[in-house]
Amino acid sequence: MVDDRLSNAPQGGSGNRDRLLTPGEVATLFRVDPKTVTRWASAGRIGSIRTPGGHRRFRESEVRALLRGVDSEVSVPAQTTPQSAPFAGRPVVG
Repeated sequence: MVDDRLSNAPQGGSGNRDRLLTPGEVATLFRVDPKTVTRWASAGRIGSIRTPGGHRRFRESEVRALLRGVDSEVSVPAQTTPQSAPFAGRPVVG
């Protein structure tokens, strides 16, 4: 059960409320696995908040900004294609 105090608490004193999303909700928006979202948070690529129970939550405004491609201090890594991968097209020796 999610603690309603987390998602309804005023953020920053301005009274601006920002919904908090679960890793699963963020994963659905980015079309990735929830574990990938957790790895992004661990790597500092997306900001997260820890609940008192230790679960991660993500600010909806930050997630939406990343989806829109707005420049921010965090970015979602681009997926590597076979053509852009290091050593792509090189013969395997060995």
